[in-house]
Amino acid sequence: MDGDTAREGTQQQDQALKGSVQEHLRRCLDQQDAVPAGAPRVSLEAEVPEALFDGMRAFLEGRPEWDQYRVITSALAGFLFQNGCSDRCVSQHYLNGLFMQPGE
Repeated sequence: MDGDTAREGTQQQDQALKGSVQEHLRRCLDQQDAVPAGAPRVSLEAEVPEALFDGMRAFLEGRPEWDQYRVITSALAGFLFQNGCSDRCVSQHYLNGLFMQPGE
């Protein structure tokens, strides 16, 4: 298999995966609001590597619409969603993080 053929195969796989992800996101968006207003919350305390904390701080410095709580919530929802969690609330948090508009 030459380099061009391998690249074409990889591009086709990437397109198929992208289409699958887009279809899944479309289905999730079609769901009703999964997180009711005033839903209960749990407080967490966690130790993270300093490099991650520095990265989060740098991210937040240029984005006033984000705060550390929203970053952690988005990261956790993203991890759970991408690793097979099918809970509607998790999907909704994941999508909210992806499609958040400035000023929200």
